[in-house]
Amino acid sequence: MHIVDVNNLVKRYKEVVALDHFDLHIEPGEVFGLLGPNGSGKTTAINCILQLLTYDKGEIKLFGEKMTPTRYDLKRKIGIVPQNVAVFEELTVRENIDYFCALYVEDKQKRRSLVDEAIEFVGLEDYTKFRPRKLSGGLLRRLNIACGIAHKPELIFFDEPTVAVDPQSRNSILEGILRLNREGSTVVYTSHYMEEVEEICTRIMIMDQGHALATGTNDELKAMIGTGERIRVEVNALDDALLGTVRALPNVLGATFDGTALEAACTNGTHNVSDVLGVLATAGVATGRIYAEPPTLNDVFLEITGKALRD
Repeated sequence: MHIVDVNNLVKRYKEVVALDHFDLHIEPGEVFGLLGPNGSGKTTAINCILQLLTYDKGEIKLFGEKMTPTRYDLKRKIGIVPQNVAVFEELTVRENIDYFCALYVEDKQKRRSLVDEAIEFVGLEDYTKFRPRKLSGGLLRRLNIACGIAHKPELIFFDEPTVAVDPQSRNSILEGILRLNREGSTVVYTSHYMEEVEEICTRIMIMDQGHALATGTNDELKAMIGTGERIRVEVNALDDALLGTVRALPNVLGATFDGTALEAACTNGTHNVSDVLGVLATAGVATGRIYAEPPTLNDVFLEITGKALRD
């Protein structure tokens, strides 16, 4: 059974088609990354799944059952951590977490225990009596997470949870998401930080213009594009003729020289580095440091969605 099952979803804003026969299937226990440029339809898809938006066509099932605006039994199993911090300035840290937990859990004694666990989970024990305006950006993000997960949801949506936080807070947030997953929660994660998605997501979808363009594991997505590895070799000089020889190598897709280093983009191959170095050695070119790295998720994203700027 898919925990999220979206079929043939269509959402229009007058003449604009935000979701065009969109499908999404997420298995229980996954950390599923949902990627796309600005305006690709990610937020619209999530809001439709959560029944925060009406849609024109399609079927949405959560936990194997049809999702509707009044399925509060299903909504109690869901947690949402929005991109914009959504807490009450008039309430303390503890009061904020308790308020959001109360939307799902009526029993005060049980809720007190859940709030304590959420505070411990995000490391806010020393800030329970603080109001949000007294918290740093990283602490605010952690409070935002605590409010969304205190009721121990089975399915959690994280929308850009690490925007504008320091590396220590980002690391803490990512470790917390993985801990939630280990404890049984299925996670849907959106971010523009590709290295985060590579680090924590078991499966990834890249979408654009309301369509799902590619879905797979990190390795499966990288295998879909032509670039196998990027090679950078520090050299003092390189003439056009020698650069042309490098470009003519069987696995080389392109090569440039920026005045200090040769950079070559290659298809998958076992001898790419030795082939490039062989050309340089034959020409008597002295080399410095050599770097070779496989394609990144960022390379895949740009290859699939293009490099044009988005609004």
